[in-house]
Amino acid sequence: MQKITIAIDGFSSTGKSTVAKQLAKHLGYIYVDSGAMYRAVTLFTMQNGWIDKDHFDVVTLVCNLSKVDISFKFNPDLGFAEVYLNGKNVEKQIRTLEVSSYVSKVAAIPEVRYQLVKQQHQMGKDKGVVMDGRDIGTVVFPNAELKLFMTASAETRAQRRYEELIERGDNITFEDVLKNVRERDYIDSNRENSPLVKAKDAIEIDNSNLTLDQQFEKILNLVNTRLDNLN
Repeated sequence: MQKITIAIDGFSSTGKSTVAKQLAKHLGYIYVDSGAMYRAVTLFTMQNGWIDKDHFDVVTLVCNLSKVDISFKFNPDLGFAEVYLNGKNVEKQIRTLEVSSYVSKVAAIPEVRYQLVKQQHQMGKDKGVVMDGRDIGTVVFPNAELKLFMTASAETRAQRRYEELIERGDNITFEDVLKNVRERDYIDSNRENSPLVKAKDAIEIDNSNLTLDQQFEKILNLVNTRLDNLN
C-alpha cells in the first residue's frame, strides 16, 4: 500500500505532537517532532550561556551549529521516540517553560531553520512520515499529501500546558503559561523567516472543544480518505 506524508502545523499547545504520535503508531509511520529539534537547539544555546532574558548571542550560536547533534531514539516503555542532544537524553529538559520562553527566538534564526529543515527533508524522503511543527506544510513538505493546521483559543491551550507542567511537578502559575503562549504566538506568526501560516491546502482543525479521541477519529478519517484516493 502506498504511503503518504502527513504535515501537521499549528500554534503551540494545540496537541500537534499528541495526534501525530497517535497517527504514526496507528499507521506504522515514522513520527518526527520538529518542535523538539528546535527545543534541543535552544537548550544547547542556554547551556552555553548564549541566551537569557537580557541577551542573545546569535553569531556565536550560528558559528557552533555544527556541534549540535540531534537524534530520536524509540523508548518502548513510553511508546514514542525521545530526543537526544549530543548523545544525551534531554526529553524532559526541553519541555520546561524556560526553554519554551526562548525557543521561538532561536527558531527565528535563518541558519538554525536551514540546518534543521535539511535534516527534516532527509527524515521524510521515503514518505510514511508524520511530522508536526510550524512550517511543515509550507516549507519542509509543501507537497505533502495531507496537511493539517491545528488551532484552539489561547486560554484553552494555556490550560492544557499548565496542567502538563503541574503534573510534572513544575512550580508555575497559569498566568505565566498564558503569557508564554501569547508571546510565542506573536513571535511565531511575525518572524521574517518561515512564519507560522496556514498552508492554502491545509485543513484547519479547531480542537478547543474536542476530546483526544474525537480529534484522532476526525483526523484518521481524513488520512483514510487520502489513502483511498491513492490506492
